[in-house]
Amino acid sequence: MRVAARPRPHEVRLIGGSLKRSRLPVAELAGLRPTPDRVRETLFNWLGQDLTGWRCLDAFAGSGALGFEAASRGAAQVLLLERDAGLVRSLRQSQQRLNASGLRVEAADAMAWMVACSPCSFELVMLDPPFDAGLLPEALTAAAALVVEGGFVYAEAGQVLSTWPSRLRPWRQGRAGAVQFQLLRCGG
Repeated sequence: MRVAARPRPHEVRLIGGSLKRSRLPVAELAGLRPTPDRVRETLFNWLGQDLTGWRCLDAFAGSGALGFEAASRGAAQVLLLERDAGLVRSLRQSQQRLNASGLRVEAADAMAWMVACSPCSFELVMLDPPFDAGLLPEALTAAAALVVEGGFVYAEAGQVLSTWPSRLRPWRQGRAGAVQFQLLRCGG
């Protein structure tokens, strides 16, 4: 039995789907904190593993781990938004290397992009802004407008979410170390 090698400190490993075991580089940047393997595994267990046909947005892409995981699980369209030019280059290189054809990387400010986007455009919006930036409340409001009825908004924070837009309802939540994560569902 072959044991998969542990990822090096400056990379993350995709944990499921068609790109399972693929590695993504992680730049050494202040505030860049890729979603841990265990958290990604929990999130995609909650979502049911198969995202065939879904449209997904990874609004603060960073390493791209969340977006690539969605693409790996069959999402029809995955959009990664990132404003740091170096991270955008890295994400595009990973997209090409992994031949992730349903995935698109856009250099953009996530907040401005989400506010300008057409409503009800995604089945899943994933939010993992830098914890110290204070962006999550505003990002949740923007994401609530983008998700379809019955769709999901995933959020990571340094503390438990206590408020969210009225269009969203808490569905699942968890904690891994200092990371609090929550899946909210649009509608009843």
